[in-house]
Amino acid sequence: MIKAQNIIKSFEGRTVLNDISVEFGTGKTNLIIGRSGSGKTVLLKSLVGLHEVDSGEIYYDDVCFSTLDFKHRKAIRKDVGMIFQGGALLDASTVAENVKLPLDLFTDQSEEEKLERVNDCLKRVNLDNAHNLYPSELSGGMIKRAAIARAIVMNPRYLFCDEPNSGLDPQTSIVIDNLISDITKEYNITTIINTHDMNSVMEIGEKIVFIYEGNKWWEGSKDDILQADNKELNDFVFASAMAKRAKQSIK
Repeated sequence: MIKAQNIIKSFEGRTVLNDISVEFGTGKTNLIIGRSGSGKTVLLKSLVGLHEVDSGEIYYDDVCFSTLDFKHRKAIRKDVGMIFQGGALLDASTVAENVKLPLDLFTDQSEEEKLERVNDCLKRVNLDNAHNLYPSELSGGMIKRAAIARAIVMNPRYLFCDEPNSGLDPQTSIVIDNLISDITKEYNITTIINTHDMNSVMEIGEKIVFIYEGNKWWEGSKDDILQADNKELNDFVFASAMAKRAKQSIK
């Protein structure tokens, strides 16, 4: 479980997050949605500690992450996996080396133990034969799957995903969504996904938080969203659907 209580965050005097309180459950796919500039990315980065909040508290289970010093935050970050928008693989390293990197940095495992774990993770994301490939040799979907393998190699308790379907075609996006959802259930992870993809919302959105102009404007499940009596949410859903339809017609 990850919980935010009364989070306020400002940049240069402008309030970006306004008194946000929300709880993200374990073993669930928790999605943060909202227009560009709404504050959803700032919320995600605040939860993971990339932004320091001005006030309020962030809890990882029963531990108040906000009040920890660097040393104790580092201990929690070993339990955190992160999937960045572009995959963020190291270009000069092979897929196996990219996936192994967290083990090199944070464990004292033997090389044999590390390679065994890397093999398990690549097999889990269906990249069994990609060990020696470089990022430039991968498709967009393969890059995202390699990023997922790296994110889970440390057996994380918490998984953060920043626009995991960005730049992917609809069919590959479904594969990535299902993979993240399956891994969340399989390992009982607290997964938080920042997305604007309504397909992801409707496919795997067990808990959805809609951020509007820095405020938590609505929360519910994928089953609730189409019946929601919330003008701003309805406008966002409609605009997202129209944008996707236009993009597909161009293709």
